[in-house]
Amino acid sequence: MKEYILKNRFKILIIAAGAVAGWLYWRFIGCSTGTCPITSHWYSSSAYGMLFGWLIGDLIKPNKKSEIKSEN
Repeated sequence: MKEYILKNRFKILIIAAGAVAGWLYWRFIGCSTGTCPITSHWYSSSAYGMLFGWLIGDLIKPNKKSEIKSEN
């Protein structure tokens, strides 16, 4: 488990940041009437934030050195 966390720490950090951003969106903007399906509850807003964090984490990956060797 420790190896998995170390290997994917960037993606886990981005997902956690998305959850915090979703919570902050619910807290400061949110839905005042309670009829909005995404922003009426903190857990649904945080879940969508985690989803967007996961998608962004897959798009933005840290640069790794290419192990492709040219055959000349």
